[in-house]
Amino acid sequence: MKKMQFKTDINAPVANVFSIMLDKETFRQWTAVFNPESDFETPSSVEGNWHKGSKILFIGASKTGKREGMVGWIRENIPNKFVSIEYTGIVDGDDEITTGPVAEEWQGFENYSFAEKNGTTTVTVDIDVNDEMVDYFAVTYPKALEKLKEICEA
Repeated sequence: MKKMQFKTDINAPVANVFSIMLDKETFRQWTAVFNPESDFETPSSVEGNWHKGSKILFIGASKTGKREGMVGWIRENIPNKFVSIEYTGIVDGDDEITTGPVAEEWQGFENYSFAEKNGTTTVTVDIDVNDEMVDYFAVTYPKALEKLKEICEA
């Protein structure tokens, strides 16, 4: 597991950036860079619940069309400041695998920090990355943040 950090400056107020980053429709737009079918599901009745303690499944489709993704828990959500997601395993079809070697390879945190200065918001992402995904994230995460910036500044 490697810790990686990505940053971008967005010419928009922090409240707008925070909302756009986590809103279901716009989340799907900027995370499509990772997977064209990127989405999130909440097993509760509250759609798009990013509240502390909430479980969220971050899903997409494999190259063969199979449902896959990550099992996440919102460990902290301080509006317009910080969101912490703990990944506890993977989604494999209709199964959630949260124990054993496969799950352990993907367990870690993804933290979003937000800071505004003079109308520009800096988004910092600190993420634990599975060793086999380091090169992928090094290329793809900056592209995703560029897409987020584009959406926020539109």
